[in-house]
Amino acid sequence: MNKKDLLLGTAQWGWTVSRAEAFRLLDAWLAAGHRSVDAATNYPINKNPADFRAAEHILLEYIRAHGLRDLEVTMKIGSMDNLRSPEVNLAPSFILMMAEEYRRLFGENLRVVMLHWDNRESESDIRDTLAALAEVQQSLMVRPGISGIKFPDVYARANQVFDLHFDIQLKHNVLHSDVPRYATFPLEKHRRYAYGINAGGLKLDGPYPAGSTFLARGGDPEKTAALLEKIRARLPEWSLAFVRPPVRTMNHLGLLYAGLHPDINGLVLGFSTAAQLSETLDFWRNLDTFDYSDIFSTLTKITV
Repeated sequence: MNKKDLLLGTAQWGWTVSRAEAFRLLDAWLAAGHRSVDAATNYPINKNPADFRAAEHILLEYIRAHGLRDLEVTMKIGSMDNLRSPEVNLAPSFILMMAEEYRRLFGENLRVVMLHWDNRESESDIRDTLAALAEVQQSLMVRPGISGIKFPDVYARANQVFDLHFDIQLKHNVLHSDVPRYATFPLEKHRRYAYGINAGGLKLDGPYPAGSTFLARGGDPEKTAALLEKIRARLPEWSLAFVRPPVRTMNHLGLLYAGLHPDINGLVLGFSTAAQLSETLDFWRNLDTFDYSDIFSTLTKITV
């Protein structure tokens, strides 16, 4: 398997992940040799206005406490609240202002400025937005990115003027994949990062505890029952290959379903605990050593 980038996700920080646990996650992430962290102005999106920008503040506190200058922080901007509303501001002046703000806050750690959520279909408006993003790239020496774009094809047309090479974050898991929606962005120019690989905390076997991520994000166990039945029926067959570690969890399946995808360059990984982080990285290393292509092929067929 080709090496793929890994980013530490912060979407649950200040919500289902406490400040203390987030610090432990960062300790473990850096100890494992990783430097990339993904954040957004509106994390956590828990519909509590008091927590707007809470995840960002936790990350900043850790950076300042440790004097870090070599992280690779992706910051997604545009969302105006954490209420799951469609309210965004992608006006050129706002993009320039927020990019400068995050350079001031994160300093050399800021590596990617990413547009977060855009439901617009106007090519001229999007072109104005991309002009500002191109200016940010040149003035701050950061990579441009997009995430949660409703009309990727319009973005691709508008980008012909600028030829920006995007970091693209897209949802990809056994329940849903946005990879085909970004087919107009050639792999030789743009990098695709899968998020939500665990389908919002989906489990192979229930029940879900009251504070689980899956339920907190509005997941419905009944709607996933049929697919999970298909997956569980194949687990014994997948475990017959005694020369490789077995696949035991939805996290394992999510890692290989995204990690073995030829059109995905990296993964955004969210964790609830440092123990989960360690277990995830242990299995991730298996993908470099053992052949799991048969499982990837089967998942591709049964999730269509």
